[in-house]
Amino acid sequence: MQYTAAENAAITKAVPNDAMQNALSYGNSDTFKVIRRNGQVTHFDATKIETAMTKAFFDVEGTGATDSSRIHERVKILTATVEACLFKRVPAGGVIHIEDIQDQVELALMRKGEQKVARSYVIYREKHAKLRLLKNQEVASSLEPKIYVLTASGARKPLDETRLKIIVNEAVEGLSGVDGQILYNDAIRNLFDGVPEADVSSVFIMAARVMIEKDPNYSFVAARLLQDSLRREALSFLDKSNHEATLAEMQSLYGIYLEKTLVRAVELELIDPELLRYDFTKLGAALQANRDQQFTYLGLQTLYDRYFIHSGNTRFELPQIFFMRVSMGLAINEEKREERAIEFYNLLSSFDFMSSTPTLFNSGTLRPQLSSCYLTTIPDDLDGIYNGIKDNALLSKFAGGLGNDWTPVRGLGAHIKGTNGQSQGVVPFLKVANDTAVA
Repeated sequence: MQYTAAENAAITKAVPNDAMQNALSYGNSDTFKVIRRNGQVTHFDATKIETAMTKAFFDVEGTGATDSSRIHERVKILTATVEACLFKRVPAGGVIHIEDIQDQVELALMRKGEQKVARSYVIYREKHAKLRLLKNQEVASSLEPKIYVLTASGARKPLDETRLKIIVNEAVEGLSGVDGQILYNDAIRNLFDGVPEADVSSVFIMAARVMIEKDPNYSFVAARLLQDSLRREALSFLDKSNHEATLAEMQSLYGIYLEKTLVRAVELELIDPELLRYDFTKLGAALQANRDQQFTYLGLQTLYDRYFIHSGNTRFELPQIFFMRVSMGLAINEEKREERAIEFYNLLSSFDFMSSTPTLFNSGTLRPQLSSCYLTTIPDDLDGIYNGIKDNALLSKFAGGLGNDWTPVRGLGAHIKGTNGQSQGVVPFLKVANDTAVA
C-alpha cells in the first residue's frame, strides 16, 4: 500500500516509529500471506482492512459522510496501525490468519477511542460469521449421502425424512417426559442405505419401546408410531392409490374407510352383509380419530395380533373402525340401530367399557357368537363324555370359554356294568379334554 507524504506524516504521529517503518516497508511485500477461513492462502492486501473499517465508520456516521476527508484520513491511520502490529509479530514475513487480522482491527479501533465504530465492526463480523455457518451447514447437508429405501417392488426411493418428522411430532404431542428429537435421532442412526421400506416403521417403534423404562409415556409414543404402520398396511390393502396418512388426516378419512373396510370384508366373507345396510354417512361422522392416541403399546399390539380383521397376513381393520364394527354387530337388531351403534361405539372407543374377547372377535361376523363362558356337566357314559369333549372343541373354535363339571363321572376302581370291569377314573378323560382344548 502506497502513502502520500501527508499521509506518512499523519501516520508518524499516530504510530510508533518502528512499527510505522514496518508498515511502510512491508505493506506491499509478497512475503506476507493470509490464511483464509476455507484454508486457502492469499497475498496480504491492506486495502481490504481499509474498506472494512470505512464501512464501519459510515455505519456509525451515516452515508452522508462518504466524502469526509477526516474519515478517510482516520481510516488510513488506523489501517497503518493494524499493519504495524501484525508485521511486528512476523517482521521477516510469513502467514497471518484472517481472524488475527480482524482481532487487531477491533483492538486498534478500541485503543483509538472509536468504541461505536468498533461495536459496528464486531456486529458486522458476527453477522457474517452466522451467514458463513448457515452456508456451511447447507453445503454439508447437500453433501451428506441420502438414505434410500427399497420398496416392495424392489425400487429405490429417498427416505421421506420430512414425513417421518411429522409422524414423530404427532407421536409425542401432548405427552410429558418424552423427546421427539432424541427419538428421531436414535432411530435414524439405525437406518442404512437400502433398508426395506417396511422396516423403517419398525425401527422407530423399537426406538420408542426401549425408552419406556425411562418414562412410561413412551408406551403411548410407541403405540402412535405403530398406528402409522397399521394405517399404511390397511390403506394400501384397501386403496392402492393411498398408502399413507397422518393422524390429522385420518379424522377426515376414517369415515371413508369405514365403508371400504366393511365392503372388502364382506367380499372376503368375513363380515355379515347386513352391516352394509347401515347409514355409513352417519356412522362415519361419529368416528373419533383422536381416540387412537389413548392406546399404550401393549394394548394396540394385542389388538393388531389377535383382534383386527385380516386377509392372509394383512390387517386391514383400523382401531376406530374395529370398535364401530363391533358396535354395529351389537346393534344389528335394534330399531334405531345407527343411534345404538354410535352409543356402543362411544362406550368402547373411550375405554369406559370394554366387551369380552368373544364379542370383540365375532360381533358383526358371519358367526356372531358373543358369549364368553359355557358351563356344562359331563355325564357318566362314554357317549356323553366324548360328546362333551366335542362340544368343548366347537365352543372353543369361536372363542367361547369352557367350564366342565366332571362330578358325575365315576371314580377310579368303580364297577362298569357294561364290561364288568373297573373304571380308570376321570383323569384319563381329563387328559383328552385338555389336549382337545390345546388343539
